[in-house]
Amino acid sequence: MYSVALKMLTGDRLKYFGLIAGIAFAAMLIVQQASILVGLTRQTGAFIRDTAQADLWVMDPQVRFSQDQVPLRSTVLQRVRGTDGVDWAVPLYQGFNRGHMPDGTSFTLILVGIDDATMIGAPPQMELGKFADLRRDKAIFIDGDTAATKLMMKRGGGRAIRLGDRFTINDQEVVATGAYRGRESFFWEPVIYTTYSRALTLSSSDHNTMSFVLVKIRPGQDIRAVQKNLVDRTGLKVLTNDQFIDVTADYILKATGILVNFGLAVILGVVIGSLVAGQTFYNFTLDNLRHYGALKAMGVSDGTLARMVWLQAGTVAVLGYGIGVGMGSIIGWGLRAGGLAFSMPWQIPAFAFASIISVCALAAWLSLRRVFKLEPAVVFRG
Repeated sequence: MYSVALKMLTGDRLKYFGLIAGIAFAAMLIVQQASILVGLTRQTGAFIRDTAQADLWVMDPQVRFSQDQVPLRSTVLQRVRGTDGVDWAVPLYQGFNRGHMPDGTSFTLILVGIDDATMIGAPPQMELGKFADLRRDKAIFIDGDTAATKLMMKRGGGRAIRLGDRFTINDQEVVATGAYRGRESFFWEPVIYTTYSRALTLSSSDHNTMSFVLVKIRPGQDIRAVQKNLVDRTGLKVLTNDQFIDVTADYILKATGILVNFGLAVILGVVIGSLVAGQTFYNFTLDNLRHYGALKAMGVSDGTLARMVWLQAGTVAVLGYGIGVGMGSIIGWGLRAGGLAFSMPWQIPAFAFASIISVCALAAWLSLRRVFKLEPAVVFRG
């Protein structure tokens, strides 16, 4: 009987391929939109992941996300260093500043100042140059991956900034002495690294320019206990890397409306896909009622007919799901090269599979109600 069920499913090739195409479209829409949402969420924490040498971040309680500029007093650093369980603590500057290319092109940049002595807070991977080059006079590091798109001169041929080029930050000259490779970030502005002392000189004249304190706990210490000690001693917000990533993502997604927009897209993908796939499979079953009637007339039980319908539903669900997820992955990874945020953890294909199986199961159940009520005599009608 199961071979008969599959022959019924594939007998009309147009309907068969149409059914699979409808389910594939639903699966593709679900995984693609959900993967873009996850990709954008992960990009919001790119700077934190690139600065993961520390265990804890100390910041002003008003800080809402990683690029929020709420400065700390310089005296905070010593209080942090004197807290039980702290191995070391270094200052970090981060802020939006104005830059000017050699041709006069103006742009906004994110300037990051790392500890002069230890270079803690530096980008994880260098493309050109070495960390020691940052101690040279007027030295800064640029992102080698994004310099060609974010640090472009608009005049004189429109070329990108290269190593050795000089430009200004807040009307003070700097020179590109190294290029690093950073993670793709949600924020468009180019991230430029320099030493902490130089960042204070390049930034505004405000004496409170320390953005964060990066903290490493001593080996064997409980991170939660040290975190509580820091909060009690300083009265500031203290977050782990994962907590800071979550706080940043939560704020960005809610403040920009991305969560609502892509959430609705995923929901619409499920709903539209459900309607298309469910209606198509339901119509397929109705079109084959005469065949089911013939089988009933031959003595086939309702249980066997039910298993036949479930087999048909499972077959098209698995095939459609596989094609849809494959297409969504190929398109997503292809567009990723062009800058599209795309990340597909295993939970997304699992969610898509559960959605597709549920849709097909519901359509099969509705179809079976008609099959069970079917009179065998229908096969003898004209």
